[in-house]
Amino acid sequence: MGLIVLEGLDGSGKSTQLPLLEEELRRRGPVRTVSFPDYSSPSSALVKMYLSGEFGDRPGDVNAYAAGAFYAVDRYASFKKDWQRDYDKGITILAGRYATSNMIYQMEKLPRPLWEEYISWVEDFEYVKLGLPRPHRVIFLDMPLAAAQKLLAKRYEESGGKKDLHERDLRYLESCAQCARFAAEKLRWRVVDCASGGEPLGIDEIHRRVVSALD
Repeated sequence: MGLIVLEGLDGSGKSTQLPLLEEELRRRGPVRTVSFPDYSSPSSALVKMYLSGEFGDRPGDVNAYAAGAFYAVDRYASFKKDWQRDYDKGITILAGRYATSNMIYQMEKLPRPLWEEYISWVEDFEYVKLGLPRPHRVIFLDMPLAAAQKLLAKRYEESGGKKDLHERDLRYLESCAQCARFAAEKLRWRVVDCASGGEPLGIDEIHRRVVSALD
């Protein structure tokens, strides 16, 4: 099936839905799952510095093209070192986030009239100049921000972790949600509604909708 991307804002349930989607894909053939950023790799060093606030306290302190390049280089290293051979063999690659994330999180830093230009830049830089494969399908988990914040709060309460530069800026995340809808419409992503009445749907119901979007 090529490259399948599961996208969504922070707290949308990607980490829960990714293994469920992998299990579904394994019923259909070989699959390899990758996630971005690859925090275990040295290639993510600039991403970690950015998210920890070493370049500034706000997301906008690093412009859309510089931050986009940080993430793109991490994806390039992952592709060349880890999964290019499997992809070339025809094994399905399932990615948690991808170049599409730049269209959500970095495009927000630009005025709306420049959003289409930024999408074109991402596609040219990552898919053409860096040679990364284009997704065959992008599935976007559309979780309302208020519901996502509840899930994030629960996650960090259980893990004891701290929110990164993106997660703690609600205004920024609201703007990212607008970018996601813009990109989804322009690039024909499959959008999965993950809440009803402002409350997250059950894990099984979201999974059913993800599989439906896949097919």
